[in-house]
Amino acid sequence: MKELISPEARRDLLSRGFSRRDFARLAAFAAAGASLPFYNESALAQGLSALPKLPPDAIRINANENPMGPCPAAAEAIHKVVQAGGRYLYQETFAFAETMAEIEGVSKEHVMPFAGSSDPLHRVVMAFTGPTKSFVVADPGYEAGERAARFIGAKTIKVPLRKDYAHDVHQMAQVDPDAGVIYVCNPNNPTGSITLREDIEYLVANKPKGAIVLLDEAYIHLSKTAEPGTALVTAGKDVIILRTFSKLYGMAGLRAGAAIGRPDLLARIRGYAAGALPVTGMVGAIASLKTKGLVEERRKIIADIREETVEWLDRKGYAVMPSEANMIMVDVKRPGREVFNLLLKEKVVIGRVWPSVPNHVRVTIGTREDMSKFRAAFGKVMNA
Repeated sequence: MKELISPEARRDLLSRGFSRRDFARLAAFAAAGASLPFYNESALAQGLSALPKLPPDAIRINANENPMGPCPAAAEAIHKVVQAGGRYLYQETFAFAETMAEIEGVSKEHVMPFAGSSDPLHRVVMAFTGPTKSFVVADPGYEAGERAARFIGAKTIKVPLRKDYAHDVHQMAQVDPDAGVIYVCNPNNPTGSITLREDIEYLVANKPKGAIVLLDEAYIHLSKTAEPGTALVTAGKDVIILRTFSKLYGMAGLRAGAAIGRPDLLARIRGYAAGALPVTGMVGAIASLKTKGLVEERRKIIADIREETVEWLDRKGYAVMPSEANMIMVDVKRPGREVFNLLLKEKVVIGRVWPSVPNHVRVTIGTREDMSKFRAAFGKVMNA
């Protein structure tokens, strides 16, 4: 435990309301990593472990994955590096940080690579919340941070989205003067809705002193409206940005991502776990970042299929929340879990249901063929 929690970290923990008895629990976090109960995003957030064995021809539009997979340049880079996989190859991780820093217009000291973005999300909650420092999140919103907060005894405060489905930044800024982390997912998961730059700037300017704004930009490349928050980082604000290659870049199974923030903030999350990152993910991410036109091309493909699906649902009388991401929330006018189970019998797996909107279901945008089969199954079960 002494090696895992430094004297500086101990003082920080005490300042956030942790007792000395809590140190062993937090040391277990650092040592256990992916074995922790809230960590496995696939099994818990998506509920995949509870699903029956799916046939090979099942349509999986539940996890906000990109069925296009890695771009050709990324796939080639991954293939080439596999034979060297017996080495740790840290230089590829350094190269990834340098490439992302150059593209985002920040120094490499502002970029911390990770295997996806769930790891740094959990670390930020661990580093900045506690028994006296709450976690503030939109509702409906992505639940991973709430699980981490619960694990360490931090209170979660849920703030309903505005009527336009943007984050209610005024309420989030003032809901708790002792907030430790205010989490904004933009575009939001599960709605795909956008919070404008001026609203995020307001939140950063008016948040409680000492609180961190955690800006999750997992879906940022899929939107034409949402603006990246990197300017807030270069301005030295109390902001940490999360990025992942699991969505537009199609690398969910390969694991690559990053946290972008001031070096002193990143230093606070560095000590909660350790280990080399997957070299396949690192080289795939580098190749993806260097592929010109990839973001624009894939954004259009996904948007076109999304709008085709929304238009069909609208004609059938089912309202959809406005989305600029690779998912939609559909009002099915009945308990969403019932619709989930009925579609599952048709070999179509959709996303989970949020308690605050129980008559909505989240549907990931798949290929045109996927969405054609979804429409056929949806029409069948809703007309039965």
